[in-house]
Amino acid sequence: MIAPKPMSRPDRVSPWRYLQLFRRDILSAQPERLYKAWMAEFRTPFFRSYLANDPALVHTILRDRPRDFPKSSRIGEGLRPLLGQSVFLTNGPAWERQRRIIDPAFERGRLAHALPAMWEAGQAMVARVLDQIGDGTEIEVEEIASHAAADVIFRILFSIPIEDETAAQVFHEFRAYQRSQPILNLAAFVPLPRWMPRFHRAETKRAALKIRSLITRLVEDRGRAIATGTAPDDLATRIMTTPDPETGGCFSAEEMVDQVAIFFLAGHETSASALAWALYLCAAAPEWQSRIATEADSVMQATEVKRLTTSRDVFRETLRLYPPVPMMVRQSTKSETFRNRAVPKAAQLVLSPWHLHRHTRLWDAPDAFDPARWQTEAARQSARDAYMPFSAGPRVCPGAGFAMAEGPLLLSLLLRAVTLTPMPGKVPQPVAHLTVRARDGIWLSAHPRGHADTATAGSTDG
Repeated sequence: MIAPKPMSRPDRVSPWRYLQLFRRDILSAQPERLYKAWMAEFRTPFFRSYLANDPALVHTILRDRPRDFPKSSRIGEGLRPLLGQSVFLTNGPAWERQRRIIDPAFERGRLAHALPAMWEAGQAMVARVLDQIGDGTEIEVEEIASHAAADVIFRILFSIPIEDETAAQVFHEFRAYQRSQPILNLAAFVPLPRWMPRFHRAETKRAALKIRSLITRLVEDRGRAIATGTAPDDLATRIMTTPDPETGGCFSAEEMVDQVAIFFLAGHETSASALAWALYLCAAAPEWQSRIATEADSVMQATEVKRLTTSRDVFRETLRLYPPVPMMVRQSTKSETFRNRAVPKAAQLVLSPWHLHRHTRLWDAPDAFDPARWQTEAARQSARDAYMPFSAGPRVCPGAGFAMAEGPLLLSLLLRAVTLTPMPGKVPQPVAHLTVRARDGIWLSAHPRGHADTATAGSTDG
């Protein structure tokens, strides 16, 4: 099955047209040649940008010399109203201090504490969907995935379900933020001085302010519970009580608000994107959907998530085809020479999981949905060279282990309860906003599994 992919732009367009296309959708704004190029250069009146697809270059930038290539501040301009000085946006000593405090809470052994929360959120998701579909109906799965992922992150962070009043308000406001916030604003293209105001949409600023005020309430309540010894042992408590091993200081309440904002963005938005695409791919490939459902029938509790090997391969393949964060941008701190090409200081270096994961020189049948590839040595080698849905090196997502447990678990729980089939004429078209989503949502036909009227799934090529 060929997974839907956006049409590429013509190879040559004017800088102004490129800017227009980029603001609308960064995926379709790129030329087709990037799926086979090792390196490409883009010039604008304000900066030079270089796409690095060569695995050796990616390794140099992310793993060998990460301090020489900090995150570009331009990409974070559009997210600053919500994320403040969170770990996602900082560099240097500030980022190092934040990771020293955050990383212990995400250590592998901590995953066991998160699994019951994931299981409870998954069961709640299944109950909502079964109630919604009755004997069978059309559903939009991005909304379902967003609701479930938000439920997971609130249960893991603050031990509250999405039905909690404050959690529900944050989820509602975040949906408004998603609709109003483009992935890039003017400052991503034009190097504005620090004193110059940033031009954010009024609705974006309103939603960000409301979200931060709600998070502040949660953080202050947790601080009081920690002080009285009544706080639950969840992610928020662990992070708020972990001192920096070098200075002995913990996050202030304001710093914690910044971190919770990125945990919610990363733990909710990216997980929802991946789960929604996984559900679509399984609907379009019914043999894999059936295998997941059969496998899930033998899993009766959260601690058995490791047995979901088929679901894990499907989720890995989904992250290959639809990495939630399609591009990452670093900035050179000095002049470099990459592949015999001069790269000036302050150049923007684009690392694109979207192109790496579909690169014609690195993957067999790169646009095909084929979870079986993950049991082959060829795919394992490609993964070592060109698979980074959670980034790589020191800045790898600290919640990657959580995501690789949550995604397969939610996918399995839903598919053992529900049969999904594609809607005729409704092939989703990927676009990149905050994450890779479908332009008009992902609409599928859903029936309770085993229901007599369940339609037979057909193949879908995009």
